[in-house]
Amino acid sequence: MKKTLIVAAVAASFATAANAQSSVTLYGLIDAGFTYVNNEVTTRADKGSAPAFRLSSGNINGSRWGLRGAEDLGGGMKAIFTLESGFSMGDGSSLQGGREFGRQAYAGISTAQFGTVTLGRQYDSVVDYLGPMTANGSWGGTYFSHPFDNDNTNNSFRVNNAVKYQSANYSGLTFGGLYGFSNEAGGFADNRAYSAGMQYANGPFKIAAAYLQMQNSSGKLATANTTSNTAGAVTESFLPSQTQRTYGVGANYAIGPVTLGGAWTQSRFQFVGGDSTVRFNNYELNARYALTPALAVGAAYTYTDVKGYLPTADNNDHARFHQVGLQTDYALSKRTDIYAEGVVQLAKNGAAAQVFGSNAPAAHGNQVVVSTGLRHRF
Repeated sequence: MKKTLIVAAVAASFATAANAQSSVTLYGLIDAGFTYVNNEVTTRADKGSAPAFRLSSGNINGSRWGLRGAEDLGGGMKAIFTLESGFSMGDGSSLQGGREFGRQAYAGISTAQFGTVTLGRQYDSVVDYLGPMTANGSWGGTYFSHPFDNDNTNNSFRVNNAVKYQSANYSGLTFGGLYGFSNEAGGFADNRAYSAGMQYANGPFKIAAAYLQMQNSSGKLATANTTSNTAGAVTESFLPSQTQRTYGVGANYAIGPVTLGGAWTQSRFQFVGGDSTVRFNNYELNARYALTPALAVGAAYTYTDVKGYLPTADNNDHARFHQVGLQTDYALSKRTDIYAEGVVQLAKNGAAAQVFGSNAPAAHGNQVVVSTGLRHRF
C-alpha cells in the first residue's frame, strides 16, 4: 500500500511539472455595432445608389476567436502554435473565404536569444512592422485604411504556405522576413510571396520600414486572372497582377499623452505582359490623444495618388483620393470599450469613392461612413 501511494505521488508530481511547462489559451475579440454609409451603388433596378444603415461586424478590428499554445522545451526554447478564425457577428458566418482558421494558422519554434521561426498561414512583414505606424494598423481600424487597402496595412490578406522568421528584440531593434511558396509543380514562381521588414523603438520614438512582393496573384477587384492557383501563397490581394510590389516607411513619436505618426507607402501592380501598371502612393498623418486613461480621441488624414488604369476610375489614368477620419474610444474596463468614428473620402479625376470596409463604391466622388459599436476581448 505504501509503495502504491509513493508511485502515485511521484506520477502526480511529474504530471504537474509537465502541465506547468505547456499551455493552451483560448482568446478572441468581438467587435459589433452600427454603420451608416451615405451613398452606395445598389443592385436594385429601381435605385442606382442609396444610403445604407446596417448592423456591422469588425468596424475597428475583425471579430475572431483562436487558440494559442506553447510548450517549454528547455534552454529558452519553446514550441508554439496559433490557430485563429475570423467570423461575422451579424450572421455568425466564417470569413476569409470560409476557412476554418482563415486569419492565422501556424506552428514553430521560438527562442529568447535568436527569435522565432513559424510555418503556415501568416501575416507578411508590412503588417508586422509597418502597419503599426499607420492609423488603420493600430488604433483606427478598418475604415481608416488607405483606399482599397492597396498596401495591406490593414491585413486584409494573409500569406499561405509561408515560412517566417522574426528576430528577438536587440536593444529596440526587431526585424524579420517571410517566404510564401506557390506549392505548384512546375510553377515555383506562380502565386508566391516574400517580404522583409524592420522596426526600431527608442523611448517615445519608433520607426519602421517593410517590403512585400507577390507574383501572379489573384485579386478581389478582378476582371481577369481570377483562376490563380488557390493553393498558392496569395489568393486575396486587391488586384490580380503579374507582380505586386509594396514598400514604405513610417514613424511615430509619443509626447506625454499624445502620439503623432506618419507613413508613406507605395504599391505597384504590374499586369500580364508588363505593358501596363497601376501605382498607388499613400501619404498619411495621424495623431491620438489620451484625454484620460479611459478616453482617447484620434484623427488621420491620407492622400493617395494613383497613376495607371484603375477599374473604379472610368478609364482615367490619374486618380486622387483624400480621406479624413475621426475616432473617439472609451474603455469601460480593461477588456471592453465603446467607440464612435467617422470617415470621409473624396475621390478626384473621375474615380468613385469607396471607404475600405463599405459594401460598395459610391455613385460619385465622395462617400461618408459613420460607425459606433462595442468591442470586447476575452
